[in-house]
Amino acid sequence: MDSSTQSTVFNIPKLKLSSSSGHLNMPVIGLGCAVDKSDTDALKLAVLEAIKLGYRHFDTAAMYGTEKALGEAIAEALRLGLVSSREQLFITSKLWCQNAHRDHVIPALKKSLSALQMEYLDLYLVHWPISSKPGEVGFPVPKEDLLPMDYRGVWEAMEESQMLGLTKSIGLSNFSCKKIETILTFATIPPSINQVEMHPVWQQRKLIEFCKAKGIIVTAYSPLGAVGKIYGSNQVLENETLKEIAKAHGKTVAQVSLRWIVEQGATVVVKSLNLERMKQNLGIFDWKLTDDDYDKINQISQHRLIPSDFWVSPQGPFKTLEELWDD
Repeated sequence: MDSSTQSTVFNIPKLKLSSSSGHLNMPVIGLGCAVDKSDTDALKLAVLEAIKLGYRHFDTAAMYGTEKALGEAIAEALRLGLVSSREQLFITSKLWCQNAHRDHVIPALKKSLSALQMEYLDLYLVHWPISSKPGEVGFPVPKEDLLPMDYRGVWEAMEESQMLGLTKSIGLSNFSCKKIETILTFATIPPSINQVEMHPVWQQRKLIEFCKAKGIIVTAYSPLGAVGKIYGSNQVLENETLKEIAKAHGKTVAQVSLRWIVEQGATVVVKSLNLERMKQNLGIFDWKLTDDDYDKINQISQHRLIPSDFWVSPQGPFKTLEELWDD
């Protein structure tokens, strides 16, 4: 990865997390670390280059298998003086289904911290609103192992992890309005974040408005459709409306999609190991979409691109997963 032509360092805006410890601010764009295990060396190089560009938020998960590589990259960044302290970074990880049980939450978080070589996370998320039989983190999850989640038990353990200082904030991922409402009925520390698929082809309007009303920030994953993944789609990057808007602004379709997300008051994690695309993805803060752009984007046909059961084996519709997306 050649960085010889690199000079620009981007200043990324931040949003305040309402339920965090210590008035925590989250960068509005972060680098996603969901890469194939064969790409972990490339990920480590990408993280170093990303820090040079100005990225400070790095999003991983126990299920990704990249916590160790991310931790090694950050240790190297600190050694090289690319950042002066761990406190300058914002690190997110997630609780996987096998550990989504009251007594497994804190041990799982401590295991993530060990892999990352860190004393705390900035954000810890419940990855999916469903549990599976306890065991080693595995992907895909056997369908017969899925279990209903003990929402109260899991969330109380998440709250304890924040009170213990193991993470500065806690949140959710892939939770519907109805499931968030369930959490809020007993939460003493409300979720700071709900991370979901979001882009102009799946705008999540109802969820965005619900979360805003509850003081929860939405983070968009797969903001470009997860092109290249087995479950991904090119329907964002090949959308003719977005192409037209991009051409009018002299921007890429990716930049239009990312700019649209940020203008919704959301944050975003975008995965790329390519230096030029990492740089382009930060070029979204010195321009705005117009009212005409919004008129066009609002007319884009809406549908979820990421199958809700891509992480389950065998795949296929059945009641447990259909209930993930209840309203």
